[in-house]
Amino acid sequence: MIVKEATPCSALIVAQGTVDAKERRIRNYRLQIEKRLQQAQARKAALRNIPEQIVLQEVRKMVEDMQALNQRLEETEAAINEIFKPIDKEAEMIMKIQLDGEEKTMKQMMALQSQALFEKMEAAEKMEAAKKMENIPQLDANQSNQDATTSSSSQPAQTR
Repeated sequence: MIVKEATPCSALIVAQGTVDAKERRIRNYRLQIEKRLQQAQARKAALRNIPEQIVLQEVRKMVEDMQALNQRLEETEAAINEIFKPIDKEAEMIMKIQLDGEEKTMKQMMALQSQALFEKMEAAEKMEAAKKMENIPQLDANQSNQDATTSSSSQPAQTR
C-alpha cells in the first residue's frame, strides 16, 4: 500500500469538493423548501376559494334545479291545456247557446212588453173615449136640464 502524503493543495481540493457538495445539498434543500412553501401557499389559496366554489356550485345546482322545474311546469301546463281544449270548446258552445237563448227570450220579452204597453195605451184611449162619450150625453142632459130650468125660470118671470 502506498500512501501519499497529503499536500495542502490536495487538502484544499478535497475541502473545496466537500464545500461544493454541501452547497449543492443546501441549494437543493432550499429549492425543495421553496417548492413546499409555494405548494402550501397554493393549498392555502385553494382552501380560501373552496367555500366560494362550494357556494357557487350550490347556486349553479339550485339554478339548474329551478330551470328544470320551470321546464316541467311549462310541459305540465301545456299538457293540461291540451286535455282541457275539448272541454273549453264544449263550454264555449254551451255558453253561446245559452246566450243565444237568453237573447231570444229577451227579444220575446221586449216584444211582449211593447205589445202590453201598446194594449195598455189602447185601453187608456178607449177609456178616455168612453168617458168622453159618457160626458156628451150628460152634457146634453145637463144642457137640456139647464134649458128646462132656464125656461121654467123665465116662464114665471113672464107670468108675473
